[in-house]
Amino acid sequence: MQKRNYSISIIFSIVFFIPFFLLSQENDKPNILFISIDDLKPSIGSFGDEFAITPNIDKLSENATVFLNNQTQLAICAASRVSFMTGLRPDKTRVWDLKTKMRDMNPDVLTLPEHFKNNGYQTIGVGKIYDPRAVDNGRDRRSWSQPFITQNKLTFPEGYSFPAGGFYQGKENREIRGKLRQEAIAKGVENINKYESERYKPPYEKADVPDGAYVDGAIANKAVDVLENIDTSQPFFLAVGFKRPHLPFNAPTKYWDLYNEDQIQLAEFQTKSKNPVDIAYKGGWEINSYKMPGIEYNENEEGLLILPDDIQRKLIHGYYAATSYIDAQVGKVMAKLKEKGLEKNTIIVLWGDHGFHLGDHSQWTKHTNFEQSTRSPLLIKDPTIKKTVEVKSPTEFIDVFPTLCDLSNIKIPDFLDGISLRPQILGQGVSSKIFAVSQYPRHGGIMGYSFRTKSHRYTVWVKNKKSTEPIYIEDIYAEELFDYENDPLETENKIDYPEYSRLKMTFQTLAARFFTSQVINKPIVAKDVIKTEKIIVSRNNKWAKERSKVISQYIVSEMLMNTKQATFLEQALYEKYARNNELTASKDLTKEEVQIIYRETYSIASKELLSKFTKKQFDKIAEIEKEKIKELRQ
Repeated sequence: MQKRNYSISIIFSIVFFIPFFLLSQENDKPNILFISIDDLKPSIGSFGDEFAITPNIDKLSENATVFLNNQTQLAICAASRVSFMTGLRPDKTRVWDLKTKMRDMNPDVLTLPEHFKNNGYQTIGVGKIYDPRAVDNGRDRRSWSQPFITQNKLTFPEGYSFPAGGFYQGKENREIRGKLRQEAIAKGVENINKYESERYKPPYEKADVPDGAYVDGAIANKAVDVLENIDTSQPFFLAVGFKRPHLPFNAPTKYWDLYNEDQIQLAEFQTKSKNPVDIAYKGGWEINSYKMPGIEYNENEEGLLILPDDIQRKLIHGYYAATSYIDAQVGKVMAKLKEKGLEKNTIIVLWGDHGFHLGDHSQWTKHTNFEQSTRSPLLIKDPTIKKTVEVKSPTEFIDVFPTLCDLSNIKIPDFLDGISLRPQILGQGVSSKIFAVSQYPRHGGIMGYSFRTKSHRYTVWVKNKKSTEPIYIEDIYAEELFDYENDPLETENKIDYPEYSRLKMTFQTLAARFFTSQVINKPIVAKDVIKTEKIIVSRNNKWAKERSKVISQYIVSEMLMNTKQATFLEQALYEKYARNNELTASKDLTKEEVQIIYRETYSIASKELLSKFTKKQFDKIAEIEKEKIKELRQ
């Protein structure tokens, strides 16, 4: 009898405890492990690179969401990271370079870690998260619960001091830099590091040293220490930023030895595209600041950097070695997370701030709007999701801020430019957005805005204007259009090919949709669409008839818009242009009436732009468009 009562008691306790435990777990906020990797292109096995040896990130990709078409907002460290951490596009942050301070432009801007800190998280940072040139010496003190762990707080293995120049641990390189340092001191040079680097700064190093001898190994060790001693009574947001595979491509010998240099393939296409926009390319800046005997940087008549095959092969080898080195450091952090039993309640984000050219188009840098520069890995692992999801639709780094809020049950700030990717992470199979936007400035006040869809990239170069200002036809400097299905290497700019004229118009309307949304400071996403039954529009469609003069006034094609988005755009165009042009609204119109007006004005625009086509050609295009609509809506 006692045994029976004892059993009943045990059962009762278990039944009572399980719901309580589950409730407790449900109410616990997840931890965030936030891993940044500098200059990381998708040179990762799980992102499709069969040459890369990245077992730890590949393992992390299992039961995670891998975003295969993720785009940076501006392919330079400081601007990309400020955009990422604020969830705002660069034209909103006004940080486009390596010298502008984020809070000089935006004193009260809310950052991702700051928002989590305000919602009960301990926020801790180590390594490179913000670019130090864009923030205060505390790496934006407002973002962190405790002082940010900068590289001067790192420790190195016995027998090793801080790397020479911040990079070099090889015996020969340290000796050469040491002699230059003594020279600088003897001459009374103020900036000693600059003096050394201008004379000797190798773009790669293969050294037989332990992982921890380099800065990234020390960063990993510090992150492991943080996890070992972290206070688990409060959820944490731990940001760990690695500096390689950014130049110089330095890594311990064992990671170089993973690859056979003779098997390394050089970039297949090493010139400008056919029908080039010259301003889209850059010379050797960045790589040519790395100097050592045996390497000369020469430009051809097109202004492209020409490197001998053996040097190219060595640089590519170094990039992959550095990537494998960082992969091992990620593995150390993940091992500690698992050892502490924290992986079951920790969301992991791994990202690179932008891509990197390894000789394609003769580019050896980022700083462009080409695919190798703008495409960068994004991986999000939610421990509650037990399947691997690959997302091929476009995504953007600005989407991470709202996504982490959504996954953590934290209110999403209403000012963010990105959208939550939670539906993709849940494997619901929906596209997050039609296009992703990158941009890059060039001299002469020219800014290139690049629109990446699943299969194409359209770039419009604009003079003396930003996306937050009305953009007119006369502001357009040049355009590019690349077709990745038929031309993955970007060998031809197809912007003026007759067979691409319809697609060109579609991208122009997409650009207009984007520019309009930026001017009125309201992103066009489903949750932000106006839901009123009636809207006021003008019967006077003069602004529509004249829209060929103003790119921002293009009526967006229904081919790439749903009804709600179209309705929003109609009101946006009315508010921005009709009212500003003192056109008065004469009547409140129903949604059905609005759609009729929309189709009429779109018809006017289409006839004007497609007047060179015969009816037979137009009918054929219309059939193709219908099939495309079906494809996009599936």
